[in-house]
Amino acid sequence: MPELHILRVFTAPDGSGGNPLGVFLDGAAVPLGKRQAVAAEIGLSETVFVDDPPTGQVQIFTPAVEVPFAGHPLVGTAWLLASAREPVHVLRPRAGEVPARLEADRALVAGRPEWAPPFRWFELGSPAEVEELAEAPEGHDLAGAYAWESESTVRARVFPVRLGIQEDEATGAAAVVLGALLRRDLEIRQGKGSVIAVHPRPDGLVEIGGRVRLDEVRAFGV
Repeated sequence: MPELHILRVFTAPDGSGGNPLGVFLDGAAVPLGKRQAVAAEIGLSETVFVDDPPTGQVQIFTPAVEVPFAGHPLVGTAWLLASAREPVHVLRPRAGEVPARLEADRALVAGRPEWAPPFRWFELGSPAEVEELAEAPEGHDLAGAYAWESESTVRARVFPVRLGIQEDEATGAAAVVLGALLRRDLEIRQGKGSVIAVHPRPDGLVEIGGRVRLDEVRAFGV
C-alpha cells in the first residue's frame, strides 16, 4: 500500500500558512488510470506521483485535470525527496526538465512562464483591495490579483477556478508568470500566510522557492 505524504509548501518562517500538497514517493504503485480519481479523492489543490525518484520523473494532478507544470508541487517534491530519499537536481514533469535545489531552509525550482497555465494577473491599487475580493477580477476563471506592499513585496490572491480550485493558498506557477511579467525579484505574500520567493533568471527561467513542512504520512489504499 503506497504512502501519502501531506506537506505544506511556501510556509511562513514560523511554520504557519503554506499550501497543502499530497505526494506519493512511490508513485509507480498507483496505476496510471487511477491517478486522476485518487487526486480527486484526496481533494488537495495538487497531488504528485513520483514515478522514478532518482531521475525526478513525476506526474501532477489537480482534483480535475493533470497539469504539465505546477510550482508548489515541484517545490514540495524537491524538498521531500531531499528529506526522505536523495536530493535531485532536476525534476521531470510533463512540461520538461525543471532545475531544483536547496538553499538553507528553502527548496527552489525554476520553470518557464509558458509552461504554466495562462494565468491573467490584475494589479490593484492597494493590498486592502486585494483582501476585499470575493472572486477574481472580471469573473475570470484563471487569474490572480496583486498590489504592492513595498518595492519588492506584493500581496496576492489567486483564483484557478478552471483547474477545479476556487482559491489557492499559494500558487507557484502563477508566481512564475508574475515574475516574468514584473522582471524583478519578489516576495509574494499569498493566501492566509504563505510566502513565495521569486527570482527571474537571465536564461528565461523564473525560480521560485520557499519553506516546506511535513504534516502527515499515511497509508493510502488504491
